[in-house]
Parts: sequence; structure tokens; C-alpha cells
Amino acid sequence: MSPRLATTLLGIPLRTPILAASGTYAYGVELRDVAEVSEVGAIITKGLSKNPMDGNAAPRLFETEAGMMNSIGLQNVGVKAFISHKLPGARTLGTPIIANVFGYAVEDYAEVILALEDAEGIAAYELNVSCPNTAHGGMFFSNDPLLLAEVVGAARKVAKRPLIVKLSPNLARIELVAQAAADAGADAISLVNTFVALAIDPRTRKPRLGNGFGGLSGPAIKPIALRLVYEAAKAVKIPVIGLGGIATGEDAAEFLIAGATAVEVGTASFWDPQSPVRIARELDAFLAKEKIARVQDLIGTVDFSK
Repeated sequence: MSPRLATTLLGIPLRTPILAASGTYAYGVELRDVAEVSEVGAIITKGLSKNPMDGNAAPRLFETEAGMMNSIGLQNVGVKAFISHKLPGARTLGTPIIANVFGYAVEDYAEVILALEDAEGIAAYELNVSCPNTAHGGMFFSNDPLLLAEVVGAARKVAKRPLIVKLSPNLARIELVAQAAADAGADAISLVNTFVALAIDPRTRKPRLGNGFGGLSGPAIKPIALRLVYEAAKAVKIPVIGLGGIATGEDAAEFLIAGATAVEVGTASFWDPQSPVRIARELDAFLAKEKIARVQDLIGTVDFSK
């Protein structure tokens, strides 16, 4: 990769600022035969829970006019199987591995991180807080600044590695939760996760997905995601990682200009697992064409003046 793209995130050296998003790149090892995984900036694993999970009923994916809906249901092998069966291979991929962590109670997050703390080959953690807290009547961690601060604070107490908090867009104001995450000890935030959505088959009159509702991602959400990243970057002093509909190098540039330090590619990888590498090369071509010496020179340069 071009030296123009080299950067750091939370002290982690990255070949490029283009990361593979959680839930879209498996555990990394599964993609080694179909993508240049060593050229991906970093790989964020599928969400890891305390125990294995089977996920939701099929169908789990539905292609929309400008993106995709999914209802995978956070299917994963569980943290213990990840450490013993997936992580050894992931360590050989030649790129940083960030472990995505989730749970349905504050203690779940802490337990998963504690299990990962002694494992070698993990660069950082990303907390998926778009889950319902079963101990609080199903309220989503991501929707309440106090609940969010509680789970981030609990994770911070046990995590020696950098802590990224992945925020949901399904709320009124992103600034409040961004600030709550930062104040509770997050080293960075990533956003946005998927938008809650519904697709219906007009002939059967049933939902297109087995679980009914699903998460909308892909190009359709990019303008909204871009606005939320800009607002979050203005609200906090910690790094912001942007995601939501990134499919080209210029898409990535837009998120960096809006204030993101790095970006994650998700839905595009379902069509082409090489997307994070392709997008990085397109971003490098953009930098060369615009005579920009370093990718860092793009960050936060949006100009609203007339």
C-alpha cells in the first residue's frame, strides 16, 4: 500500500484507514483465500458473546434498492471458541484484529473482555451497544446515555486495550450518546450501526426477513451516516471511526473530511470481499489526483462557508 495511506488509530499502526466492519468479514481467517487480508487496515471480528449463539430464523438477508437489510441475530461461536479456534489463525493474517464485543447485561460485556484480556493478537475492543439490556426491561444501551455510560464504564474497568464504542443511529441526538461514551472512558467511537427497517412481500403480506425487522445498511444510508459522523466528531475530542454505505474511495474521503479518523467497510464486502482493499487503493488514487501528501490531511476539513 502507498505510504500516503499509512496512519495510526489509538496507537495502532495501520497500513490504511480502511477497516473491515464487524459482522461483514467473519473472523478474518475465512476470507484469506478470496481477499488480500494483510492489506486491510484492520479486521473487526463478528460480535463475540459470552456463549455461542445461533442467530435468527432465515431468511436473514434481503437486498434493497440501494443496500441491504440483515437480521443475522449476532450469530457467533462464543468468546471461548474464538480464542481457541479462530484467533490463532487471525494472528497470522498480518493485520490488526479488533474484537467486537456485545451482551445483554452490563456484566456480559465485562466477562467477554476479561476472557479476551489474556489472549494474544488483539489490538483493541469495539463494543456493540445496539443491544437490549434485559436487566432494564429491554431498553437499548445505545439509546440511553446513562445505560451507555454504565456499560462503557464497566468495560473500561477491565479492559487494558483501547476501547471503541460503536453507536447506533436509531436515536434523536447522536451528540448526547457520543459524549456519554467519551466521558465514561471510551478511547474512540464508531458510527453508524444499521438503521432499524422493515421490508414486506406484497404478495404474501409477510416480512421479507424471518425475524420481521432488520438492519438497513449500504449506499442508501450514507448521507445520513455522514451527517451523524460530522455531528459526533464535533461533539467529542476522541477519534471517530465512520461507517455507513462506503463503497468507493471517494466515499471514504467524504467521511474523513467530515471528521472521521478511519472508516469501516461493511455491506460492500458481501458483494466483494476485496472491497476494503479496493477502496483503499481508490482513496490513494484520489489523494494523488488531489495532490494530498497524507491521508491525515483530509480529516475534519469540511468547509461550510459560502
